[in-house]
Amino acid sequence: MTETVLITGGTGKFGRRYVEHFLAKGCQVVFTSTSEARVEELESQCADVCKCVGVAVNLLEDNAASILLDEVVDKGITVNHLVNNARSLDTLRVDDAGFSCKADMLDEYVLGVVVPYELATGLWVKQADGLNTITNIGSQYGVVAANPNLYGDRRYNGPIHYGVTKAALHQMTRELAVRMAPDDIRVNAIAYGGVEGRTDQVFRDRYAAMVPNGRMLSEDEIVGPLDFLISPLSSSVTGHVLSADGGWTAW
Repeated sequence: MTETVLITGGTGKFGRRYVEHFLAKGCQVVFTSTSEARVEELESQCADVCKCVGVAVNLLEDNAASILLDEVVDKGITVNHLVNNARSLDTLRVDDAGFSCKADMLDEYVLGVVVPYELATGLWVKQADGLNTITNIGSQYGVVAANPNLYGDRRYNGPIHYGVTKAALHQMTRELAVRMAPDDIRVNAIAYGGVEGRTDQVFRDRYAAMVPNGRMLSEDEIVGPLDFLISPLSSSVTGHVLSADGGWTAW
């Protein structure tokens, strides 16, 4: 039987890799994006359009999670694996002093914790018999604080609400894992390290000097941890935050 994976943020840097990987494995993939144009673009690139279902939705809008799940159910789709991956760079702003505003902090928390909770519990209620795994996409900065030596100024270590939100997501992962275990639903998270792509060589060199494996992650390394946590090979793993960070949090 074909399994279905629901991936939020499916047209972003991580999400596109996830979508392409699970389609290649023969899964049906439902993905979200805030852009109708990006949905159509990714769907058009899929070899088997019937197995690639895009939904344009702004998950920060009121009731967006419920609307998304209703649309999935109305299409007759049973979700076997949920991947909470959506994020927005717009919520990660800081002011000239390096501080975060209340509105951005709240939006980051809603998108990074509340929406994953709503989607997870919504599927639990609507499709508990079909749902097998939930994987939340976290970060090394949900485990440890940002290292000021990487950024050069302790006031500008990146937006504080990013790491705070990821830490909350990691804890929610454990809570949901305990609550959903009697229904054989496994809930895990992946705490990724820095991935090449948006940084210059100077930043990459500083990062390399601070991590045991001596480099940032490549985009080719994004999918492996998720594939493992979704597969039956990880059937004993739940409530776990898997560090995929090249050893960043090991020292």
